[in-house]
Amino acid sequence: MSRRPPRRRSSARRPSRSRSRRQRQDGTQLLIMGGAAAAAVSLMVTVVNWLIAHWWVLIVAALLLLLVGLGWWQHRAQRAQWQQAQARALRYGLAQLDALSHRQFEHAIRDLMHRDGCTDAVQVGGRGDLGADVKATDPYGRRWVIQCKHRRDGHQGAAVGTPDLQVLNGTGRPVHKADVVVMVTNGRITQPGRVFARQQRLHLVDRHVLAQWAAGSRPLWELLGAVPPPRRPSARS
Repeated sequence: MSRRPPRRRSSARRPSRSRSRRQRQDGTQLLIMGGAAAAAVSLMVTVVNWLIAHWWVLIVAALLLLLVGLGWWQHRAQRAQWQQAQARALRYGLAQLDALSHRQFEHAIRDLMHRDGCTDAVQVGGRGDLGADVKATDPYGRRWVIQCKHRRDGHQGAAVGTPDLQVLNGTGRPVHKADVVVMVTNGRITQPGRVFARQQRLHLVDRHVLAQWAAGSRPLWELLGAVPPPRRPSARS
């Protein structure tokens, strides 16, 4: 008696079972998402109804936010006033300036210009500065470009000479569009350099002028001669 070969299960049923399983999973996910959305809507409706019934809570919250905002604004205004007062009181002695590094000296000059009312004073010295270490606009609208030469030995250090001033003269107005071009040093300036500066309308702040400016309260333009006229009216004019 011959045996019949066993029947092979059709592989066509496998894809249908896989699709059915995926469909059930997708349906479950949709049910979960739908339930979550319904719960969120229900919670939102409950919160809105509660707030409508307890409207005073919104008023209290608004008042609290207003008080917090006023406190933050007052703190910021007081901090700004303190910073302005600190800037107005800024003073340097020559010994302090001598002890600075060159970069710190540039920052000190920037801070002194800021003290004088140049709110946009910025230190820009570094590689590729093209002769400008500090830039600022004074309250009269004049654009200042300042080159700083710090000497650790102060008056005993190397004097600033004509070559340094030639570099500044070549970039101060043509490149940086300055109205006032200044060389500041805590040291000395040679006599030929002074002659060149006078010829080219460069302003010099040597150790003597720097001492007056840094330790006093007068703005730099009141200590220098032949400064260009204001570009625009100012509260100080």
